[in-house]
Amino acid sequence: MSSSSRRKFIQQLGGTGLALTAGPLHAFAGDPAFREYVLREEKKISANDRLRIASIGMGIMGHNDTDTALKIEGIELVAACDLYTGRLTRVKEKYGNHIFITKDYRELLERKDIDAVIISTGDHWHSRIAIDAMKKGKHVYCEKPMVHKISEGASVIATQQQTKKVMQVGSQRISGLLYQKAKTLYEAGEIGKLNCIEASYDRHSAIGAWQYTMPTDGSPETVDWDRYVAGMPKQPYDAKQFFWWRNYKAFGTGVAGDLFVHLLTGIHMITGSKGPERIFASGETSYWKDGRDVPDVMTAIMDYSETKEHPAFQLTLRVNFSSGMGDRSLIRLIGDEGAMELGDGLTITHDLLPKAPGIGGWDALTTYPKQMQEALLQAYNEKYSKQDKEQPEKPNIKYKEPGGHDAHVAHFTNFFEAIRTNGTVVEDPVFGFRAAAPCLACNDSYFGKKVVEWDPEKMKLK
Repeated sequence: MSSSSRRKFIQQLGGTGLALTAGPLHAFAGDPAFREYVLREEKKISANDRLRIASIGMGIMGHNDTDTALKIEGIELVAACDLYTGRLTRVKEKYGNHIFITKDYRELLERKDIDAVIISTGDHWHSRIAIDAMKKGKHVYCEKPMVHKISEGASVIATQQQTKKVMQVGSQRISGLLYQKAKTLYEAGEIGKLNCIEASYDRHSAIGAWQYTMPTDGSPETVDWDRYVAGMPKQPYDAKQFFWWRNYKAFGTGVAGDLFVHLLTGIHMITGSKGPERIFASGETSYWKDGRDVPDVMTAIMDYSETKEHPAFQLTLRVNFSSGMGDRSLIRLIGDEGAMELGDGLTITHDLLPKAPGIGGWDALTTYPKQMQEALLQAYNEKYSKQDKEQPEKPNIKYKEPGGHDAHVAHFTNFFEAIRTNGTVVEDPVFGFRAAAPCLACNDSYFGKKVVEWDPEKMKLK
């Protein structure tokens, strides 16, 4: 495509809150066969009602979520909870001495000056705290996966529906412009009829594999270990199982609950799916043999039946924590007219079949007697016109997010707007559970060496 035609190719989207505009030429040095655009964000103005929040769990995501929430106008941090003294000290240093701190989240729930809580604890506490918080009248932003076990999902959903409190699950990618655009294009039939999806989330570093920096003073004196393992059999303090909890199935959900759930959330958002019916997973601990009891390489196959939202398709998922390709994440939806790829931007490629099936080349034609070959060619040429033999062409497209766009901010903005306006969130407990449950079923499949049957409509194991 020429520079002048690229500049002229400007489109506006209606009804999505997004606009497309041709990107600056210096921003793209890609394949000229692609038409490339930058998505433009429509800024929403939130009500300026002040909302007071508390953060429960002040580890990596606790800080990340809190910092993101505070970027939004009218949000004030009032209190924080963590089971490790050092993190409570850091809260005061970072957010101010006026912040109330505690190791018992229930103290926060009793406070009348807190409107909403952010739950960024180990996975095994997600459902308990979310339920307690909503029953105490607090709105909830809960990190993914929404639950630690499939059996916990129904109670969280029921509590939210009974209390009518706003609950957002924190797979923030789906609030990004690329995912919203992907959904619009998918629903418009841009890649034809969907038949399979490939998705992966690979890492190649010790920190990426959850070997986080340990504090110098971690001990039973600085960590409330008894509260951490409350409801479990008594066990001695273990620093790795506290600070590296993602590596242990008693406290985390492994690569499936931590990373498959990101992929599945995006896939369900784009396709409108409620989930798969058959799930099988296999894996191993390949490289990070550090005492963890969850695999560092896992592959899953999920079968999705035909529904009113989508055709039948197969999904393959993979996580590799020792990936020689480096850190990368990819979702590729493949249809009979093209593919849609979410990774470095949103890329749409097309490959349409001609009406004529083709004859000759890598074909059985030349293995037949000459007279038969001539008769077959004559019949073929009489049946199909020159136009029938030509492959239809459709331009390939690439979309980029604008500089400064932050899906995490957008996700929190949606949460706070829902509180202020009694509106809806993009990832409520039903959506969040439908994304989490099949991922947790991957662990059941892996450890049980079995195929798991799932009812996505009723949200229960078969």
